[in-house]
Amino acid sequence: MQQIKQLIGTLKRSLKQRGFTYKSLAERLDLSEASIKRCFAQEAFTLERLAQICDVMDLTLSELFQLSEREQPALSQLTEEQEKELLANPKLLLMAVLVRDGWQFDDITGHYEIDPLEGVRLLAKLDKLRLIELLPGNRYRLRIGQNFRWIPGGPLAQFMEQEVMVKFMAPKRGEPWLFRLYIRGRYSEESIRIIEKRLKQLSTEAAELNDADSSLPVSERTHIGMLLAMRPWEPSLFEKMRREQSEAQQQ
Repeated sequence: MQQIKQLIGTLKRSLKQRGFTYKSLAERLDLSEASIKRCFAQEAFTLERLAQICDVMDLTLSELFQLSEREQPALSQLTEEQEKELLANPKLLLMAVLVRDGWQFDDITGHYEIDPLEGVRLLAKLDKLRLIELLPGNRYRLRIGQNFRWIPGGPLAQFMEQEVMVKFMAPKRGEPWLFRLYIRGRYSEESIRIIEKRLKQLSTEAAELNDADSSLPVSERTHIGMLLAMRPWEPSLFEKMRREQSEAQQQ
């Protein structure tokens, strides 16, 4: 029902943008204005009627569905309670990560110790959290936007700092770094803003590539972690050698 409401909403906005009223649409379809109003009020349209309305607007049904899809607001952040719910169930957190990366249901249950029934229950929970829209056949549509981020300083951000980042920087024996680079310097405020902007651009491009690759089989994709970080920092070895006067000047 929610999808129908979204589609009808898109249809109304498209008609308004093209200058159509209920009366003018009724005239083009050779119907009474009351009939058109009733269709919209009851949200009762046959596919044939939808196709007729699309023809009036020089749209195809496919284009209308695509418009409706693009108009749906993407989730950019969870509430603290939702983040806590994910953390309380490691498998739910895993499922959230996997759907974000575009895994198919059969790949998830085949790759991880999640049986099909449990997998369906986990997807249903993610649907309730509004991370996804659960569709027939254990398929789903993501509600997460490209700009999705954990709450700064929130439960999942703290988990990432305490568990993920520490272990990420200490790879297992024989585990290779595909790329590792540490840069330090003393920069002006303007230069810092430029670097920050470039890092955000790289983060966006990486997310777009992840989305583009999500249609490929899991066997053709490698699980990669990438950490981008920047903050005022000096190694403690150097800090210990500061003169007291220099410290006062820094403050």
